[in-house]
Amino acid sequence: MKKTIPLPSSPHLFFESRLWSQGVLYVAGIDEAGRGALAGPVAAGVVIFPVRSDLSTVLFGVRDSKQMSPEARFEWGENIKSVALDWGVGFATNEEIDQIGIIPATHLAIRRALEKLHLTPQHLLVDFLDLNPIPHPQTALVKGDCRSLSIAAASVIAKTSRDVLMIEYDRQYPDYGFAEHKGYATPYHLDRIQQLGASPLHRLSFAPLNQREKHSRSSS
Repeated sequence: MKKTIPLPSSPHLFFESRLWSQGVLYVAGIDEAGRGALAGPVAAGVVIFPVRSDLSTVLFGVRDSKQMSPEARFEWGENIKSVALDWGVGFATNEEIDQIGIIPATHLAIRRALEKLHLTPQHLLVDFLDLNPIPHPQTALVKGDCRSLSIAAASVIAKTSRDVLMIEYDRQYPDYGFAEHKGYATPYHLDRIQQLGASPLHRLSFAPLNQREKHSRSSS
């Protein structure tokens, strides 16, 4: 029987500290946001922290972004940016997701986030994504956003940056409620798609949008 490793009560610096002790000083945590949404881009965040033993105390409220309220995410997001040595955010659009698929598009967003950095990472800590196309030493961690403070911080940066973008898109397409659901498949969002069809922000390769597209073609 496979042994299950319990998750810590909060993300920590075990993986970062182990690398720091080996002289690897630029350790970048990476995570994405919006991979499962029906509309809008997928976002990737990357964060490099300084070598500081007190970071877990300074950033004690930082968690996997899905475990935080919107208000807490935005507040901690600003704190993360002020503490980090470097950080970056990258996006891949819904059109790119439809063209190449969600996993390659996520890799594209990560590459764009890495390109925003001023520092060159020496090692990547990733939330269970295989980043073979990206030529950096890396460690993929199961539930990494719950176990690594750098990954958790990257998840907050990715999520808050994407949320700001979706709120801006809500002003362009006010009938879909993007400011509320951020493009995810809530009952309201699904009803809007049913009533209005897809907007230019929707991922037409995702169900139920691809099914609706197939149905409309067969009916024409």
